[in-house]
Amino acid sequence: MNCMTAARTTPPADRPPMGLRERKKIKTREAIRTATYALVAEQGYDATTIEQIAERAEVSPSTVFRYFPTKEDIVLTDEYDPVLLEELRARPADEPWTDSLRHVMRKAVGWGVDADPEASRLRTRLMVEVPAVRSRMMESMSVTGRMLCTVIAERTGRDPDDLEVRVWAMSLIGGLLETSLYWAENGHRENLADLIDRAVTVLADGLPTKNA
Repeated sequence: MNCMTAARTTPPADRPPMGLRERKKIKTREAIRTATYALVAEQGYDATTIEQIAERAEVSPSTVFRYFPTKEDIVLTDEYDPVLLEELRARPADEPWTDSLRHVMRKAVGWGVDADPEASRLRTRLMVEVPAVRSRMMESMSVTGRMLCTVIAERTGRDPDDLEVRVWAMSLIGGLLETSLYWAENGHRENLADLIDRAVTVLADGLPTKNA
């Protein structure tokens, strides 16, 4: 899930090995993303152009657009949504839903933030500072929410288009987005996995009063 700031495109170690063509694609995506992060760090997001990214990554501008439709997608796109949904499906059927979420979210943080903390901090900082990045993230997470509805429906025996399923899924997605923004706005000082735990607790138990 994109809000986990999983910036790298290499799959988790327990995933099946990929073919040569897929490895080449991933190498190209990583080169484009690495070039983008370096340029943004040097001169800022708005000043960084697709042409500059292509030159730094040693590819053509058309190749950049073939892999990433917009500049915002270079910052935000990852390939972990299907993997995370598989992880949720693999959890024990009798495990409380929130426990399953906590387990998978911590795994996601390990894949993304722990593996490349600098890139993760940059992504979330850009979400705070650049409206276009934040807007694109919201669009992307809406798609993730629809995918999550399917998993929730499987787990609860409901229809994925039920109002209750859609509300819960999108509440989780919105909560994860706000958690990422909160993490960045507060200088990335706190542990992201712990913040996600807090967000899941609010969804599970409701909002406690100040003195509770």
